[in-house]
Amino acid sequence: MSQAALDDVVALLDLEAIEVNIFRGASPDEDRQRTFGGQVAGQALVAAARTVEEFVVHSLHAYFLRPGDPHAPILYEVDRIRDGRSFVTRRVVAIQHGKAIFNMSASFHRHEEGFDHSLPIPEVPPPEELADFAERARNNPNVPSAWADRPRPIDTRYVTATPMERTVPLAPIQQVWLRADGTLGDDPVLHNCLLAYASDMTLLDTTLLPHGTGSADPQVMMASLDHAMWFHRQFRADEWLLYHQDTPTSVGARGLARGLVFTRDGALVASVMQEGLIRRIRP
Repeated sequence: MSQAALDDVVALLDLEAIEVNIFRGASPDEDRQRTFGGQVAGQALVAAARTVEEFVVHSLHAYFLRPGDPHAPILYEVDRIRDGRSFVTRRVVAIQHGKAIFNMSASFHRHEEGFDHSLPIPEVPPPEELADFAERARNNPNVPSAWADRPRPIDTRYVTATPMERTVPLAPIQQVWLRADGTLGDDPVLHNCLLAYASDMTLLDTTLLPHGTGSADPQVMMASLDHAMWFHRQFRADEWLLYHQDTPTSVGARGLARGLVFTRDGALVASVMQEGLIRRIRP
């Protein structure tokens, strides 16, 4: 269990309120070229949720506009677009160095009873039968041990090949069990924001499966362009979730990926779509 690493992510999501509708978020002390997109999406959702009461997020639509600077704080400005009886809408702009790096629209819904159905969960091995990411990394001679053994806030168990194991084209489907690697409180906002954070970790990489490579390939450059999520049912992010992902197409240096998130007992709790920039770097 990596409770300390998870606590660090929870702390990142606990934004500082510096003025009405304005929040400040930090970045982790890591050696990155740009800020992790899931962090910005999660923080932006926290900012939006801090301006809403008695409503639960049901969708978000976001665009990554510029690479984030991992060594500078991020300001989040929330625009209260609409406060209705059934729905609340917020727009969030993330700003660094005086420029927008990300914007998001989020919609919140007051709970209602209605029709209820969902697709069934795919049949896959349970997470206990699968090695965690660190163990699979340790068994790969091309992966530095320091990177393999680093604490990770999200425990991921790949049903399919990890990005560092691909050498031939594969079917355009990726399945990953994931959960926050520790214990979280009961606030549903935190669980939704942790899933928004985790949903960006593996999805775009799915677009490389048919091409026999992955995000670990140093000759491939990838960057998220947009990200959309729909939250269907309540869940706990510190319990196992199956992330079933596929890729309908890649073309013009852009790849499209889709994801369905299920609880272990088969409830479909979220749907995700993402398009990203994918370029092969010429040596």
